[in-house]
Amino acid sequence: MKQAGCPLCESPGGDLVFQGAAFRVIRTDEGGFPAFYRVVWNEHVPELSDLAPADRALCLDAVVAVEQSLRAHLHPAKVNLATLGNMVPHLHWHVIARFEWDSHFPAPVWAAARREAPPAQLARVAALRPLLAADMVRQLSTLAPANPRR
Repeated sequence: MKQAGCPLCESPGGDLVFQGAAFRVIRTDEGGFPAFYRVVWNEHVPELSDLAPADRALCLDAVVAVEQSLRAHLHPAKVNLATLGNMVPHLHWHVIARFEWDSHFPAPVWAAARREAPPAQLARVAALRPLLAADMVRQLSTLAPANPRR
């Protein structure tokens, strides 16, 4: 079920990496964070506990698959996982590769920047996006068949 006025019901919410029947994975352009992904549940529900147990497991497995791709190809210092929903009460997980060189490290991505992120490092990660996308699609397709992209 979709909800009128919800930005995650009305649009993908970013660059679509994977579209499944139950969830999608998008990459977002968050300045200074070149590997900022979201796992978005397609049905409009506000909380993880609103899902049936099997759907909850599928959602978390998708989050883990995205994290595994980031770790395997980018070797970040940390992967941050967050589900807030304060601004958009539609179930989605932030999966963010963090690096010691990023603009906010070790503070949260929503804190004040501490420094400029080095352009060469940002470009290096950006160049790996096609590889990341292919790996994520491969892993996520084992969880749930992909739907054709919109």
